[in-house]
Amino acid sequence: MHIARLADPADVRWLALRRALWDDSRVDEHLAEMAQQCADAARYASFLACAEDGTALGMAEAALRHDYVNGTDSSPVLFLEGLYVAPAARRQGLARALVAAAADWGRARGCTEMASDTPLDNTLSQTVHARLGFTETERLVCFAMSLNAPG
Repeated sequence: MHIARLADPADVRWLALRRALWDDSRVDEHLAEMAQQCADAARYASFLACAEDGTALGMAEAALRHDYVNGTDSSPVLFLEGLYVAPAARRQGLARALVAAAADWGRARGCTEMASDTPLDNTLSQTVHARLGFTETERLVCFAMSLNAPG
C-alpha cells in the first residue's frame, strides 16, 4: 500500500471514493470541488491510498482553516474535510496512514492542531475519530430560519 498526494482533478479513483463518501452530491459538484482543491494547493491537500496494483483503497481531504474552528486554540488549523476507506480495506490501518499523511502536510504549514467534524448520528465516524486520536470537543445542533417567508 502507498499513499500519494492527489493533483489531478480528473482522477477517476478520487471521484469514485468521493462519491462513496458523499453520495448525495452530483458528479459535477464533485468535479468542481476537486478542481478547486487542485487549483489552490496551498490551502487544500488530498491523499489517495492505493494497493500495489493501483487500486484505490481510501482517501483523505484536508484544508488549512484560518477562521475560528470549534474546539481549537490556534490558527491555522488543519481540518480533516473528508476521510473514506473502502469497506473491504477497513481495519488495516489505512485511515490512520491517511490522517498521518494529512497531519504531516499540516505540520509543514505551521499547524499545531487538526480538527474534524461529523454529524451527531454518525456513530461509526465518531468511533473512528476517537480511535485515530481525536478528542471530542463539543456537540452542536444547527438552526436556520427563512427571512423570505412571512413571519
